[in-house]
Order: sequence, then structure tokens, then C-alpha cells
Amino acid sequence: MTQAHPPRPLPTAREGWHGEIAATLRLSWPLAAANLLQMLTYAVDVIFIARLGEAQLAASALAVALFGLVLWALSGLTGAVAPVIAAELGERAPALRSVRRATRMGLWVSVLSGLLGMGICLLLGPLMRATGQDSQIVALAIQYNTVIVFSLIPMLFNNVLRNFVSALGRPIFATAITALGIGINALANYAFIFGNLGAPELGLRGAAIATILTSLFTFGAYVLAIRMDRRLHRYHVFGRWWAPDWRRAWAITKIGTPIALTITAEAGIFGAAAFLMGNIGATQLAAHTIALQIAALAFQVPFGIGQAATIRVGYFFGARDQVGMQRAGWSAIAIGTGFMALTALAMVLIPKPLIAIYLDPWDPANAALVAFALKYIVIAAGFQLFDGMQAVAAGALRGLQDTRIPMWIAAFAYWVPGFGTAMVLGFATPLEGVGVWIGLAIGLTCAALLLTWRWHRREALGLTQRPLRDA
Repeated sequence: MTQAHPPRPLPTAREGWHGEIAATLRLSWPLAAANLLQMLTYAVDVIFIARLGEAQLAASALAVALFGLVLWALSGLTGAVAPVIAAELGERAPALRSVRRATRMGLWVSVLSGLLGMGICLLLGPLMRATGQDSQIVALAIQYNTVIVFSLIPMLFNNVLRNFVSALGRPIFATAITALGIGINALANYAFIFGNLGAPELGLRGAAIATILTSLFTFGAYVLAIRMDRRLHRYHVFGRWWAPDWRRAWAITKIGTPIALTITAEAGIFGAAAFLMGNIGATQLAAHTIALQIAALAFQVPFGIGQAATIRVGYFFGARDQVGMQRAGWSAIAIGTGFMALTALAMVLIPKPLIAIYLDPWDPANAALVAFALKYIVIAAGFQLFDGMQAVAAGALRGLQDTRIPMWIAAFAYWVPGFGTAMVLGFATPLEGVGVWIGLAIGLTCAALLLTWRWHRREALGLTQRPLRDA
């Protein structure tokens, strides 16, 4: 028997704060788990490529620096399908036609933006030459890059379908599919890098082929999951794929472009910090990289909670339920901030076991690096609360389809007080690397306070008013 409707928010009078917190937790933990598993997928690539040699690892790292930035930004653009779908469900669930059209246009935007992104990625060679990279590294990076770019559009498809299944109450599919993708990625790397299992030995290009195969497997898994699940299949999101809906395509682009630019601004400040640390010293840069990886690992949880907040707030935004929006947003902010309080405590109490994820902190050969990393991790612990707060507050605002002003808030916070402080303290004081990290902390703190203030003032600013629209 077909289920009547996809999940939609319960009336707030019945749900209450306890019910909203439970609903947010049910939605956010699979998304957070999928984010963590995605980081593990990238780690698998590094593990296999590192066996080819330092030159290949350096080349792939430089290629992925550009490819990853483009992918992350365009994932923000195409991920705007989530608040659009959520609002349609909140307004008129099951909203079969409107959700189908929004998802279809998300896939269209993936193709168009993906082609643009591929063009940007293919500028890697001139960019590396302009920055004076070693010619051997440049050649290897181009070899890797010209293959891996073909995984961009399938990855964006996967991002759209991940948001579709999550908004329809099936976020566990994202977790399971990402976990399966890790195994496929490892198997494909093993086969195509080293010529095992009857595959040709392709070296670095084999790693790029493994990424393409993994992205295609993931897409196929989403298609199969949608086809097999009665709740999802009734939307027929792949039906009439050629038919445009320009209004919804524009809505996704309008909401998603500021998200993409926000991601670029945030990624840019951390990239710039790496260059600053490199000018201070190689050991400091290595310590910075490890500390940042630990912070990034912790960030995946509030990032997933922020994704859940976008969907939960979006439901109530579509239903024009002011109380529901309030509960959904503040519940998510409290959960995200609370989790980051725990990670901050872990960074203060057990920093060396955390460093041990990446290297042996008790090895005397690593003493200098570990000493710097311990300083940076203490500062990271200090801004954990604000990092979680800004991620979830931004997600809640996206549920209101408010992305343009948050983009300017992020750009200002990261690059004026954040990068400005990092420059001054890093190079005009004896603090050096510690000063750079203080700058990062100030940038994140400013972003968190300004975004949370905007969420608090959402009604006064008119952000909760959804216009009436035709289907």
C-alpha cells in the first residue's frame, strides 16, 4: 500500500520544543554521518596516491585544491534545491508536481554549472605555471586534473538527489550510499592505480578514474534507492527530464549563488591562512594543516545539523508557521553549539590522541610540529562554539531562502576582522602562527554573532514572509 504523504511538520501546538529537537536529531545525524564518511572517501584517495610517491601526492593535492573548491561551491549552488523543496512540502504536501520540478531543475542547474566548473578547473595548468610550481608537478597535476573533471557533474547530481531524499525524510540513504561509495572508491583505486584485478596500471590517472567510477556508482545507487522506495518513487523525479521550469530554475540559482560565493569566501580565508603559515615556516604549516584537519572533522557534525536546519525551517517557512520556524531554528542552533562544546572540551583535555589520528605525537622527531599543533588546537577549541553556531545559523537562514545578506556577512567577517587580524598578529607581532589562528577565530566569531543576530531579527527584517505562488 502506498503511503499517503511524505513527512511534513506536525502542528507546533502538538510538537513543541521536545518534538522539534527530536525531529532535528533524526534528520541531522544521518547527514552528519554522511559528511564524515565523505571525508573518509577523500582520505582513501590520499592513502593510495601517497604510495605512488611525493611528486604524485603533491600534484594531486594541488589539483584537488582547485577542483575541491569548485565542487564545494557548486554543491552550495545546487544544494539550494533543499530549501525550495522543503518550502513546497510545508506549503502543500505532498506537492508532487512542484517537488518533481524543483528536483529536475536542480539537475539542470547541475549540468549547466558543472560545465562552467569544468572550464574553471581546466585553468589549473596556467594557474600553476603563474605561481611558479615545479614543471614535473605541473605535468602530473594536469594529467590527473583532465580526467577528474569528468566526475564533477555526476557529483553535483548526487548532491541534488541527496537533498531530495533528505527533504523527503530519507536522510539515511545518503549515509548508506556514501558508506558504500568508500568501498567502491578503495577497490577502484586498488585496481586502476596499480593494475590489479585485471585493470590497466594507470598510476595517477587511475586515481582520477576511480573518482569518476565512484561518482557514477553513487548516482546509480541514488536512482535505485529512489526507484525502490515507494515514498520517493511517487515523485517520478526523472520523468519528463527534458521539460524546463524556468521559474524554479531561477529560484534555485537565486538562492544558491550567494551560498556558492559564501563557501568560496570561507574556503578562501583558510587557503590564505595556509599561505600565511607557509611564509612563517614549514613546520608551522604542517602543524596548521593537522590542527585544521581536526577542526574540520569536528565541523562536519554542525554542518550536517545546519543542513537539517535548512530543511526543518524550510518546512515551516512554506507553511507560513512563525512559531515552527522559531523552534526549528533555535533547536538546531542549540544542538550544533552543544555538540561543539563537547569537541572543544576534547581538544583541551585530549589533544595528543586527536593529533595521533594523523601522526605519532609521542615520536621525538615530531616534537616541534606537535608543539605548534597543540597551540593551534587550543585556539581551535576556543572558536568551536562559534564555528558550530555560524554553520547552523546560516543553515536556518537558508531555510528562509535568505542567502544574499548572509553572503555579505560572511565575506566581511572572514576577510576584514578575520584576515586583517591574522595578517597583523601573524607578521607584526611575535605571535606568528598563533596570531594567524587568532585571526581565524575572530573571523568565525564575527560571522557567528552577525548571522545569529540576523536569525534573531528574522521577523522584524521580514524574512519569514513567504509570498503566495501558483503551483
